[in-house]
Amino acid sequence: MHMEEKKNMVGGISRKTLERLPMYHHYLEQKCREGTETISAPVIALDLRLNEVQVRKDLAMVAKTAGKPKMGYLVNDLIRDMEEFLGFHNTNQAALVGVGSLGKALLSYKGFEQYGVEIVLAFDSDGRKVNTKIGGKPVFPVEKLENLCQRMNIHIGIITVPAEYAQEACNRLVDGGVKAIWNFAPTHLSVPDHVLVQNENMAVSLAALSKYLYEADKEGRQ
Repeated sequence: MHMEEKKNMVGGISRKTLERLPMYHHYLEQKCREGTETISAPVIALDLRLNEVQVRKDLAMVAKTAGKPKMGYLVNDLIRDMEEFLGFHNTNQAALVGVGSLGKALLSYKGFEQYGVEIVLAFDSDGRKVNTKIGGKPVFPVEKLENLCQRMNIHIGIITVPAEYAQEACNRLVDGGVKAIWNFAPTHLSVPDHVLVQNENMAVSLAALSKYLYEADKEGRQ
């Protein structure tokens, strides 16, 4: 396997597959609420506009039992297998760096535990925020980050600092033993091969929405 391929693998699973699995999970939960009991890979591929062969490979990696011809998979069983595969029931503790408006919102959000993540503490360089609690989570000075992350065995870091401070925050998290980073800063982060970075680039998402609306409006005028 080439070095570039290794960098794009996590525990033998491609990062692209890991990115698709939560999308499948959300879709299956919606189908379950609609009363759908069984579903096939071709239907999932069609609804999500994905390649059918890729969907079959992804589901085969997750499902404990193979889909049956014509009927496909039992939706409830597939949801359960996917949640177990993704570790939704094994809560991982996370540390957040940067207690600005976005950081405060994430600290106060109660829905992360559903997906196996619990933010347990935060760090900031602003002395006015240190030694306070936000959303019930303590805020510590950033100088304590490495030591506390190591002591508490924190494996997930969330970066909500401005772009110019993101790499420094990332380096501190990696030095503290963090293995996965959720990055909200609009900048590329350099990390060792064993660390996974998931970028949430809101500027790109907003640009895509704006472009969609522009094209839809242009078509409407034709």
